[in-house]
Amino acid sequence: MMLKLLSYNIRKGGGGREMQISAVIRSCEPDLVILQEATEPAVVERLAAETDMTSWGARHGYSLGFLSRIEVREHHWRDLPELRRPLLEVDLGEATIFGVHLSAVHSNWTERRRIRELRALLASIETHRDKFHVLTGDFNTLAPGELLDLNRLPLRLRIAAWATGGRVRYKTIQMMIDAGYIDGYRSLSSDPGFTFPTWDPHVRLDFLFLPGAYRNCVDACEVVFDAPLVHEASDHFPLFSKIKINK
Repeated sequence: MMLKLLSYNIRKGGGGREMQISAVIRSCEPDLVILQEATEPAVVERLAAETDMTSWGARHGYSLGFLSRIEVREHHWRDLPELRRPLLEVDLGEATIFGVHLSAVHSNWTERRRIRELRALLASIETHRDKFHVLTGDFNTLAPGELLDLNRLPLRLRIAAWATGGRVRYKTIQMMIDAGYIDGYRSLSSDPGFTFPTWDPHVRLDFLFLPGAYRNCVDACEVVFDAPLVHEASDHFPLFSKIKINK
């Protein structure tokens, strides 16, 4: 089975931009969409109808939701005390997909918070370690070797970064790698792959991870820059992947 997976932060619930978001999703023809900032179930329901998805899931105030045109055996949210945004688990039977949305803001203080969140998240899915599974979503952090130009941040975010030491010491993605996961995008491309913001892309915040044993299952992983209305739909470009399901 080849799973076409889209991860998409639709910004502040997506209300009023359903047409634009749907156009982006339809252009990718995904089997499953993991949404971030999908805080309004009514919006997610409309997106499902407009993209011909047969099932969907969202909870009011919860960031993570999904749309699917393939059978979903079950889904639920893991509301861990350490997570500001509950982890979404989508069971497809042959694979489990986890939707992730870590805390935002570029600063050393928030990076430490993301590390705590990720540590709790990985502990909660420990039973999946030796099984085929995927983690995807908005990690709100940078990968090792990737740089942030603080001058391109809004003033309030520049102040937050400088107030906690200026140079942000990003460690969250390295934690994923140390835990045995591969960065799906980086495993296939050396291009920057910036996903944010759509009007001035300069950081890669959106990721796809698989256990290292399944690195050859990533058939494609790319940022969707050229979909219709993608600049109007959200402040993030979506991340589109093709993954060979391997039990």
